[in-house]
Amino acid sequence: MGHQELSGKSSREASAGVAMKAGRRRLLTQLAQLAGLACAGTSLGEAWAAGVDQPASSLDKILARGSLRVGIYQDMPPFHVRGRGIDVDLAQALAQALGLKLELMPFNADESMNDDLRNMVWKGHYLGYGPADVLMHVPVDRPLMDATPQALIFAPYYREHIVLARNKARLPQLEQLAQLGRETVAVPGQTLAGWLMLGADGGAYQGQLNTHWKDGAECAQALLRGEFAAAVGLASELESVLRGRADFAIEALPLARAPRDGWATGLAVKKDAVGLAQALQAALNTLTSRGELKRIFEAHNVSWQKA
Repeated sequence: MGHQELSGKSSREASAGVAMKAGRRRLLTQLAQLAGLACAGTSLGEAWAAGVDQPASSLDKILARGSLRVGIYQDMPPFHVRGRGIDVDLAQALAQALGLKLELMPFNADESMNDDLRNMVWKGHYLGYGPADVLMHVPVDRPLMDATPQALIFAPYYREHIVLARNKARLPQLEQLAQLGRETVAVPGQTLAGWLMLGADGGAYQGQLNTHWKDGAECAQALLRGEFAAAVGLASELESVLRGRADFAIEALPLARAPRDGWATGLAVKKDAVGLAQALQAALNTLTSRGELKRIFEAHNVSWQKA
């Protein structure tokens, strides 16, 4: 009799588990239907237009697991540092919208974005780590899409820019870099910001640049401590430290070679995971329309820039 009761309980648990999976499947299907044409201009939009379907087995594995595995860059302030950041909060919101638990997969950036997409999206690292179901913070960039047909790049959620922050007392005005005078500038050397500053005006400011910083957030902290008159880096990095402080100004880098419109960052999944991608796009649309995406950025002292 005891065995029969145990079997009955197991049967009820199994039925409940099936119902939960069915509920998650219905939710994902509804979200995919709601995504509409929001993916226009992305590789997902093209896959959708072509009528590509996600193999059931791919979605089934996610539903059976009950969690969304999200690839996220290590040490990328303010998006991820030691388990906290904008991308962490956004990943949590997306997983929750899909009725799944979040399973973060932090990793260190490789030599190129193509390497990161291979390791974390469509193949996995040769050491056995990955791939994830979705990768955060991928440039929504046509050349990258063309170079990586194994992945769908879609759902732009933020527009990044190169900016300059200055101490107003030491640099009351800076409409051109020549106005730096002899003041020194903190900039992460191994970045686009560093490359732009090192080559600015034929290398005229190289002797005034301190480039040993790993990111713009560190440069902003040094500026805050009074070690430099200005700092250059990503808008998200500098804002996370300095935004809201009346004694500092954050503005566009006054350099013609700096990309005026910045660039969009979004998500990437394996090329045949169209169903999952549609559901993620729809979830992001909802977060955006409800103001939740903006609130996530504001919680980290970053002004959300629509992509």
